[in-house]
Amino acid sequence: MSSRQQRKAEVFAALHGSDPFLIPNPWDAGSARVLEALGFPALATTSSGFAFTLGRLDGAATLDEVARHTAELDAAVELPISVDLENGYGAAPEDAAAAVRRIAQAGAVGASIEDWDPGGRLYELEHAAERVAAATEVAHTLGFPFQLTARAENHIRGNPDLDDTIARLLAFDRAGADVLYAPGLRSAAEIAAVCDAVARPVNVLAVPGLSAREIFAAGAQRISVGGALTWVAAKALADAATAMRDDGDLSALAARLPLEDWLAPR
Repeated sequence: MSSRQQRKAEVFAALHGSDPFLIPNPWDAGSARVLEALGFPALATTSSGFAFTLGRLDGAATLDEVARHTAELDAAVELPISVDLENGYGAAPEDAAAAVRRIAQAGAVGASIEDWDPGGRLYELEHAAERVAAATEVAHTLGFPFQLTARAENHIRGNPDLDDTIARLLAFDRAGADVLYAPGLRSAAEIAAVCDAVARPVNVLAVPGLSAREIFAAGAQRISVGGALTWVAAKALADAATAMRDDGDLSALAARLPLEDWLAPR
């Protein structure tokens, strides 16, 4: 652990006890530098966005690749970085623990572990909680305040059972998670139900139909966007390229950006 990582960790931990905040998800070092220049206080990786940079679908990046990606983002910005570790790259509690240790060595000061197996099933609650406990045990012995986020995947995996989601989050709280997260909550009422039921800070995945103000008013401590910013950029690329191909329209190429400000040498 370096003094730089210690500082980032302390900043990140403090954010969870202060005003609610947005934590956007860059997909590469350039997008991370832009988000830093725009004034966001912390960043989180996106598994789907990073996989896209490799020409793959979500879930197809290895832990080695994610660790290298994390180190690149950490070196590029002075902001705290939290990493999407998906299921921890293995079903066993030991796998989740090893993934946290590996990502901390790469410079991360936070990470998330989910209760969904790439084979297509939600882990049974007891096993899911054991995985969170193992990840948390490592996170809390790193020598700096690493923020471990535990994810209940029900709502994005075809099982929108709010009672079960809350039961899982409460179990993850008891297992020692620092932050709780149920991606896929769709309304302020669902967000409020989760936030009212748990004592830990809650991360909410951005809902395009709600404003950040409405999500924070429902009790969220932080809002992340997953791969959405990646798809905003990819859509702009596809729209401009389609207009070029179909109509010979080159007008989108007039776009100019303040790269000298965003990417100025430190």
